[in-house]
Amino acid sequence: MYLTKEEEGIYEGEEGWANQIAMRILVKLGDLFEADRLIPIDSAHISGVSYKTIGDAAIEFLEALANAGAKSKVRSTANPAGIDYNHLEEMVRTPKLHERQARIIELYRNMGINPILTCTPYYVRRPREGVHLAWAESSTVIYANSILHSWTNREGGPSALAAALIGKTPNYGVHKPENRRADVLVKVETPLREEVEFGALGIHIGRVLKDEIPSFEGLLRPEETHLKHLGAAMASTGMASLFYPCVSCPKSSDRLETISVDMDDLKNAFESLSTTDASPDMIYLGCPHCSVEEVRRIARKVKGRKIRDGVKLWVCTSRYVRRKAEEYVEIIEAAGGKVISDTCAVVTWLKELGVDVLMTNSAKTAYYAPTMNRVETVFASLDQCIEAACQE
Repeated sequence: MYLTKEEEGIYEGEEGWANQIAMRILVKLGDLFEADRLIPIDSAHISGVSYKTIGDAAIEFLEALANAGAKSKVRSTANPAGIDYNHLEEMVRTPKLHERQARIIELYRNMGINPILTCTPYYVRRPREGVHLAWAESSTVIYANSILHSWTNREGGPSALAAALIGKTPNYGVHKPENRRADVLVKVETPLREEVEFGALGIHIGRVLKDEIPSFEGLLRPEETHLKHLGAAMASTGMASLFYPCVSCPKSSDRLETISVDMDDLKNAFESLSTTDASPDMIYLGCPHCSVEEVRRIARKVKGRKIRDGVKLWVCTSRYVRRKAEEYVEIIEAAGGKVISDTCAVVTWLKELGVDVLMTNSAKTAYYAPTMNRVETVFASLDQCIEAACQE
């Protein structure tokens, strides 16, 4: 991979150890994927924030970088942590976990990375179309490419952090126009109306296509929320960083391979996401984190009702959205639910909170929770989730 004279200097340590390490990570990545050069980025979004998922070794690395003067060169944000410090009554009560999670957040802040602690940074600041990004977190990446029309590979936490410190990323993958063409035409032969149906479609397509880029035919005026759930699910079972929600998109010069998705395919994918039919201990909404409109929809459905005894209702979103949706937050919390920020059910300690069965309308959560949280899952529509959460 070609480096400019300035980049070579960073690689050799002329701008300090922290930048040298970051540059060497980027060069290694670039060489691995045969990138031709580094390109400037508009922003970075870093995963690997929850102490539950990264542990002590990562803290030591972050401390070494911060102590060496590491500073982000571009606008940079951070993914959800493991704790909402404004709702400690809902979190696992272990001082060690609280202290170490707080240390991780502090280290990122010291490096100039804004701890917005959300997997939907585009609700806080929507990037411009066509800009290059270095974003980690699979649902965020596929949303950026497919809905926002920005350009980012599916970064890992370390490579996104390295890109933030250098302000550049290797030019490979979907940063290159020729790699953004659709590979497969997916004909959806049954109408989809709810986010769970789009989630089931994403789970199925991710499993079938792996890293191939689909162009969908038959999605009838989908909302952005529907596409968010489609992309998050597709990125959970597959590796593609991009999809096209209609057929008017860049395609390869050859005729596209075509596959069809029918009701049976969706039913099978839907049913695969439930591991039990037992009553839930927790109803979890907000993976990826809720928009203002999603919080509003939930508030309308629980208004005037009460959450059942022995059941938790968590609605997860960013602090930014929570403030904008304050009137709806009050309705949800008056019913006995909790609008949680800075974390989500997947990256916190559910089992230690006494949760054995989780019900959710998120295909991504239903896919990951049994392995990452060791809980049983029930995948259900938003209306079914609300009915399970509320008293008669």
